[in-house]
Amino acid sequence: MSYNHNQSFFLLLLVTLSITSCYVIQAEARHLLEVTIPNLPKPELPQLSEIPTLPKLEFPEISKSELPTLPKPELPTLPKLEMPVIPKPELPTLPKLEIPQVPKKP
Repeated sequence: MSYNHNQSFFLLLLVTLSITSCYVIQAEARHLLEVTIPNLPKPELPQLSEIPTLPKLEFPEISKSELPTLPKPELPTLPKLEMPVIPKPELPTLPKLEIPQVPKKP
């Protein structure tokens, strides 16, 4: 019996909390609409002086190193393999099946 009373209590609590939370959100939204933002003066920025140009960097030249040439390896020639000839299998011919014609509906 007390179990049924707990269910109704929690249902009533849930409904009450949901109603109060909706009212708070609406009140805050109304408050935001009524607020006016004051106009602030724009700050004046000092003029920037010109940035001095940097001299172009010159890198020392690096001599290209040459790699020694390697002799080409001599590969032995491989004998050509002969493939055996496989005869094609002879398949028996199948008779053509005749499909009966379906009569048309008038």
